[in-house]
Amino acid sequence: MRLLLCADMDRTVIPNGSAPEHPAARISFRTFCRRPEITLVYVTGRDRQLVEEALAAYQLPPPDYAITDVGTKIYRVTQRDWQPLEQWEQEIDRDWNGRSGADIARLLGDFTDLQLQEERKQNDHKLSYYLSLRSDPQSLLQCLRQRLAAAGVAAGLIWSIDEEARVGLLDVLPRRADKLHAITFLAGTLGYPVEEVLFAGDSGNDLAVLQSAFKTVLVANAARELKEEARAAALSRGHEETLYVARGGVLGMNGNYCAGVLEGVCHFFPALCPGT
Repeated sequence: MRLLLCADMDRTVIPNGSAPEHPAARISFRTFCRRPEITLVYVTGRDRQLVEEALAAYQLPPPDYAITDVGTKIYRVTQRDWQPLEQWEQEIDRDWNGRSGADIARLLGDFTDLQLQEERKQNDHKLSYYLSLRSDPQSLLQCLRQRLAAAGVAAGLIWSIDEEARVGLLDVLPRRADKLHAITFLAGTLGYPVEEVLFAGDSGNDLAVLQSAFKTVLVANAARELKEEARAAALSRGHEETLYVARGGVLGMNGNYCAGVLEGVCHFFPALCPGT
């Protein structure tokens, strides 16, 4: 048996939320990911530099692949060599009709509420902005969609709030550059059927995957509201059997962060459960 294990990073395998981490969780996760049957994929909004910083800071196992930059990049990782999958960039490039991030920035240049984020946060398929919380985001998003559609650009707009900095964040992406499509593409490229894929997450930007046909686990430290929303969405799509919400008590751990990921493995793939 083999497993393509896809995991979000922040507050999923990185214990940077308010819930407590079980002291054995990351050690057990590192040991598990060394098994030859496991292909580990991190799926994150972080860029490559921030992923590498997290691997070192939190002593996380190195991935075999990394889906980064909100789904706009897929890397094959060997030792410290990160090779981008050009096939994925070609796949999502079609959504922007050959335009680069710089082209899109010029197209949206007269929207004065938008402030480009730092250069290192941009790439050819991701345009990231700051947005004042005094703005009307829904009205702005509607205007942006109309402008992009009129230019023949199939785009996804991801709006969120940095609570600590008290600023809005907006990512403009190719429409197919999201976690679900990236995981689907990578699994197909590597020859993994849906039955051999597990995704673990904790937040609203994981919802598309959590309600999909893939086996998925919400770690126990995820917000109660998200757990309810994910259950309802999965049920409405006939995928209630493929969503598992960790609750602790498995492997003697509390189900938070890495413990929740391993709990999901034990639920869906008991033959791979650590200790079996």
